[in-house]
Amino acid sequence: MSKIQEIATLVENGKVKLIEAAVKEAVDAGEDPSAILNDGMIAAMGVVGGKFQANEIFVPEMLVAAKTMKKGVEVLKPYLAGDSVGKNGKYIIGTVAGDLHDIGKNLVALMIESAGFEVIDLGVDVPADKFVEAVKANPDAKLVGASALLTTTMDSLANTVKVLIDAGVKSQVKIMVGGAPVTQEFADSIGADAYTPDAGAAAVKAVELIA
Repeated sequence: MSKIQEIATLVENGKVKLIEAAVKEAVDAGEDPSAILNDGMIAAMGVVGGKFQANEIFVPEMLVAAKTMKKGVEVLKPYLAGDSVGKNGKYIIGTVAGDLHDIGKNLVALMIESAGFEVIDLGVDVPADKFVEAVKANPDAKLVGASALLTTTMDSLANTVKVLIDAGVKSQVKIMVGGAPVTQEFADSIGADAYTPDAGAAAVKAVELIA
């Protein structure tokens, strides 16, 4: 098994304690740092996302895999050309006003980061205009992710999308929405560019949207 395959397996299996040494070893052995990132860790998270969608693994396993990758990336950062960690641009994410849930949002943020984006996390209970401000402050941001985890905050999600569209940011960013009560139909009805049912799908969709 090559060093890169070994790293991929460690990420897939969430071996947080072993990843740093394995990444260092691979770099010392002359493996290309961006290959370690893309073919090793990002590819592994793609597999993890697929398993999650197929219900073969669940949120805890996915979180551990993402955490493993994060540790591996920390080791790699000094060796990577400055831009490859955020090579896909910036992704602004937040839970909408009135909603204090952050586990789903954090999971999406981790997966989006592992797909090569620099994540700007606005936190929870984020007013619509704060999303707009963040987009304007980051002209290189390409995507906005907004989540609502309660049926009562779906209106707030609709309002967030409306305020973003009214602010004229649609020429710059695409808007992704998600959360337990959100459906494709609802996303279409409020004018969002994409809806994804889970964090793994969000990462895949994000890369598709900027292609």
